[in-house]
Amino acid sequence: MIPPVVHRESGYRSAVAISAEFLSYVLEQLSGLGCVSSRRLFGGIGLYCEDVVFGLISGEVLYFKVGDDNRADYAARGMAPFRPYVDRPQVSLSYFEVPADVLEDTEACGVWARRAVAAARAKGQPGLGGARTRRARSIKQ
Repeated sequence: MIPPVVHRESGYRSAVAISAEFLSYVLEQLSGLGCVSSRRLFGGIGLYCEDVVFGLISGEVLYFKVGDDNRADYAARGMAPFRPYVDRPQVSLSYFEVPADVLEDTEACGVWARRAVAAARAKGQPGLGGARTRRARSIKQ
């Protein structure tokens, strides 16, 4: 079990424990991307492809980044957005729960993950992996 990290002052949802088995399973399902790494993020786990956060794990739930090109896929399945604040449920991030059948199908999971990576790159992710882009712009003078 990966122990929770509690963010008492940030207002973020109390961190939940994530089983090492679930994290390992998710990483295995995403192995076809070839670029996936994981780190603590938002009291859970952030999934990265190179320098871009494209997924989150909170508890035993996997969320992928959504944008204009893939939001309809999640809406059509009735999937819920990631809501980081317990006391402000109206606040959500542009990450939606991945359907169980997609997670269980390595090929489908890879397709949805690639679209999540593309959505994350399109957004530039200020503060969540877009630093390289911002840094490159600030160096050009």
